[in-house]
Amino acid sequence: MRFLRGLLGRGSRDEPVDPRTRWPEQSVPEDPGAAARLFWRSWFELLPQVSAALGDGEPQRVEHELCRAVAHVHPDLHFSLERGQRAIYALVVTGQEDPALRPFTDAWKAAAPAEDAMWEYHDSVPPVPDPAEVTVHLGETRVALAEVRIAAQVDSVEQVVDVAVHHPALAGLSGPARSAMTFLPLDATLGERLAAERLRRVETADLEPEGAISLLELRELVRGLGDAGT
Repeated sequence: MRFLRGLLGRGSRDEPVDPRTRWPEQSVPEDPGAAARLFWRSWFELLPQVSAALGDGEPQRVEHELCRAVAHVHPDLHFSLERGQRAIYALVVTGQEDPALRPFTDAWKAAAPAEDAMWEYHDSVPPVPDPAEVTVHLGETRVALAEVRIAAQVDSVEQVVDVAVHHPALAGLSGPARSAMTFLPLDATLGERLAAERLRRVETADLEPEGAISLLELRELVRGLGDAGT
């Protein structure tokens, strides 16, 4: 399963929930490097269509072609088109921190072209510059990440953090929407890789916990653990 985010969703003020598209079963390539090189050839062939679709605000026009190209690297990878932090756009191809997929994302990143003013490339979902500026739309519900509060308990021995995520709208959500709104603020704040490395237990809190902190305070806390880096 792969996903194509709504156009430039991360970091925007009107961020949609990720739509997901199933793809037929495909075999796993034996050579990650060869599969990565095949992807980048396909990417450059598709780039005029991708640019036109993004320019028209209709990224779904290239979803099918991009799904097929990413699946040729590995059928379990996910991808997204994002707002870039250094360039205008970002292409993200991620294995969601599955160790079995790391050789494929490593090969994909190693074969990537040099970044330019238009495109940057990431092998894990990066954090947004300021999650407080993001608003997520879940149907009729608008969820401003500025209102998210986190209860954080640090395990100083293991150098990990257990968190409980609160937002006033969470009590009214259930199923996939509730799960998305529990994990999405954490990935937006820390990035996929750091969240996977440093968050241990993640829970949802319908009521704001005592002593809760903001998402930016959570980022500062987690980045300060051990050699987590930035």
